[in-house]
Amino acid sequence: MLDDKYCIEPDRPKEMIWCKKCLYPSSSATSLSFDEKGVCSGCQVSKEGETNVDWDRRWKLLQRLTDEYKNQDRSNYDCIIPVSGGKDSYFQIHIIKKVLGLNPLLVTYNANNYTKTGMENLVNMKEVFGVDHIFFTPSIDVLKKLNRMGMKMMGDMNWHAHAGINTYPIKVAVAQKVPLMIWGEHGRMEHGGMHSHNDMIEFTYRYRHEHQLRGYEWSDFVKRAKEFGETLSKEEMIPWMYPNDEEIEDIGVRGIYLSNYVKWDATRHTKMMIDLYGFKESDEPFERTFTKTSNLDDMHENGIHDYMKYIKFGYGRATDHACREIRKGRMSRKEAIPIVLKMDPIKSKDLYRWLDYVGWSEEEFDKIADTFRDPRVWWKDKNGNWKKDNIKN
Repeated sequence: MLDDKYCIEPDRPKEMIWCKKCLYPSSSATSLSFDEKGVCSGCQVSKEGETNVDWDRRWKLLQRLTDEYKNQDRSNYDCIIPVSGGKDSYFQIHIIKKVLGLNPLLVTYNANNYTKTGMENLVNMKEVFGVDHIFFTPSIDVLKKLNRMGMKMMGDMNWHAHAGINTYPIKVAVAQKVPLMIWGEHGRMEHGGMHSHNDMIEFTYRYRHEHQLRGYEWSDFVKRAKEFGETLSKEEMIPWMYPNDEEIEDIGVRGIYLSNYVKWDATRHTKMMIDLYGFKESDEPFERTFTKTSNLDDMHENGIHDYMKYIKFGYGRATDHACREIRKGRMSRKEAIPIVLKMDPIKSKDLYRWLDYVGWSEEEFDKIADTFRDPRVWWKDKNGNWKKDNIKN
């Protein structure tokens, strides 16, 4: 039996499966597949990074590549590093400035959601590394409109942040005539095994558009603003306008991922950044994940934005972080299961800051959130309660 798009008991969707090594479900938000033994592509690529990559050779490739991009007369920056002030930002700057000796220009898109500790880390980062830094904040009025529209259009109030982080740095690269951008890790490769380490994947407009921006551009928001009771003009969307091909080709801009050249281990890197540069972990635990060092630049990324991933796909950031620790051998699958079962479903308290920020009620949020539940994950009992499979062992 179906209620619009959802099954009603005794009918239900096909039973969900989970990776036999980590905890990723078949409904994963990141693109992944399973082999004949039930092991996900993320675990396979992680194992490849541990056993089948010559990291000494990759380091030499990075040295040669960055040497080619050094500004010869020292009249301009050597590279752009997009940063939030988080643990990965610190590690990127450590490698690029302190180890390789380049002169980077740091670029931050401010989503207006920093935690207190996240802002302290950002200020400290600029001081301890002695770098030039562009900190860009869009109009708060426009950000509130994009929060509301993103939630209604795709169940993601943080579309503007994903778009800004993946657009503003390349706008600066073009404007400042700096051809090399250096990103940290490729998220979908690290989590889901979207690419092999041998692909040496680089930053592309297609990846940005299809995955980071969910297939939406600034023009979609301007076109549909009236439909959602908002007003948006073209000139208000300048921060999210991607440079055209001619502008990029004239400068020769390319974006590389440091994780293709340096063996990536966010937990180990964080410990190093705390010891070397005074990076701070959150002074209070997050409700939806057990780590205290991720996404300090945006209180909603570990909070209500991540809760929407649970609503859509049936899991959250505790699963992401547990899978990372399982793959590195620091947590067992058995230890991780009760953690994710407890944390993934939590509706976190940052929701109330967000509701006040955009002027919504909790009832309005819940009503819209429910429309984004994936019918491959969720079904209803005869009383209308939502149900889903949960990992057992």
